[in-house]
Amino acid sequence: MRGKVLIVFIIVSFLFLLGAEGEERYLKEAREKMVDLIKSRGIKDEKVISAMLKVPRHLFVDKSQWKSAYDDRPLPIGYGQTISQPYIVALMTESLEIKMGEKVLEIGTGSGYQAAILAELTDKVYSVEIIEELGKRADRVLKSLGYKVKIKIGDGYNGWEEYAPFDAIIVTCAPDHVPPPLIQQLKVGGRMVIPVGPTGLYQTLWLIRKEKEDKLIYKNLGDVLFVPLVRR
Repeated sequence: MRGKVLIVFIIVSFLFLLGAEGEERYLKEAREKMVDLIKSRGIKDEKVISAMLKVPRHLFVDKSQWKSAYDDRPLPIGYGQTISQPYIVALMTESLEIKMGEKVLEIGTGSGYQAAILAELTDKVYSVEIIEELGKRADRVLKSLGYKVKIKIGDGYNGWEEYAPFDAIIVTCAPDHVPPPLIQQLKVGGRMVIPVGPTGLYQTLWLIRKEKEDKLIYKNLGDVLFVPLVRR
């Protein structure tokens, strides 16, 4: 009897491992296809491409969404928020031209996926999230993957003055104007990428370079659709 139970246990365990290995293989191939797609759309920075290949996007969404985790589209993460479309994550990251050692501020931690991509490029990533439950969840996932990202629960409109100035700022939610505190906290020579526009309509994705304290250069990166920046 014990022998039969042991055989059944071995068979069940083997089938479980086969299933786990198959799922892992599927997710790896899906991630590779995602990266091929964003490359075909013009993403060229090898560091960004490498980060997108490495970071497991499926771990930043609910397991029920794993099969869709590498589709090139946003996915819901609860509380009316989304994890951004992979191409947009890559475009915004590439536009910032981040170098190792630079200090980067993210406004809108959300799932934590964008922060993980940033953490592959520099060891100084700071992120602000207004929804406490999302911020805590993102912090847990990032820590479980070994990423050292400082997360603050607060109003992203005000940035994070304690750690300013920043070499780069990335805003992953859309205000209807560029927040003055973020401009103030951007270092001279720094870059900011931010979607600006009305809620529920397409916004303009801007790359802003701070050439001097009183001189900003704007570059239009195209139309996007982001959730609004939530204020307290």
